[in-house]
Amino acid sequence: MTRFLKTAFTVLAVTAAPLAFGSVANAQVSGIATANPTIAIAKTKAFSAAYSQIGTQYKSYLDQIDARNKTLNGLRAQLDTDNNKQLTQEELDAAVKANSPVLQSIETEETEIQKLQTPAIKAQMFAVENIFNEYSNAQQQVVTNKKIGVILSPDAFLYAPPQTDVTDAITAVLDTRVPTVSITPPADWQPQRNTVSLHQQLQQLLMASARNQAAQQQQQQPPAAQPASR
Repeated sequence: MTRFLKTAFTVLAVTAAPLAFGSVANAQVSGIATANPTIAIAKTKAFSAAYSQIGTQYKSYLDQIDARNKTLNGLRAQLDTDNNKQLTQEELDAAVKANSPVLQSIETEETEIQKLQTPAIKAQMFAVENIFNEYSNAQQQVVTNKKIGVILSPDAFLYAPPQTDVTDAITAVLDTRVPTVSITPPADWQPQRNTVSLHQQLQQLLMASARNQAAQQQQQQPPAAQPASR
């Protein structure tokens, strides 16, 4: 989870093609729909606003994390004996056997990074939990409006027409029910277990979105100019 923090601070739009909903008659006949709660929450206005606010509020923490990550990468490079930029278990075992002082330095940096990340991650989880607390009500509203009998995970379908996906409809209801959320948890607040799991899924979704956007930008860049031949 922690390695996704830097991306989590950035507001990344979840790039999903607009879903076309079928007619009410089709929805009534089948009575079956699919929805992805993670995507539904990630596309809400409250989620984007909360993550943007957290990114601004904790920018100084992020800068410190970046600096410590650079130090950490330098320490790890000292144990990378084959210089392939990958620290293997064998290399770590060799460092332990040699009682390398670098290991203690690595542990110190990782501990400090974790301390710096904790307030922002807790703020993210608090915002996510506040949105998720309304998810069931939003889903039920969509179920009632569209006369749906069953909602299944997208993974449960081998094939489903686009109009069976009601994720965007749930997002729209969430935007109405939870237009904004707080990012300041009470001092004694602890996230629920399902909040921790959902937060991890959202971080992975944001990372995937960031990779896709980076790949698209790479494809859109004009090719480098070739030197003129003599």
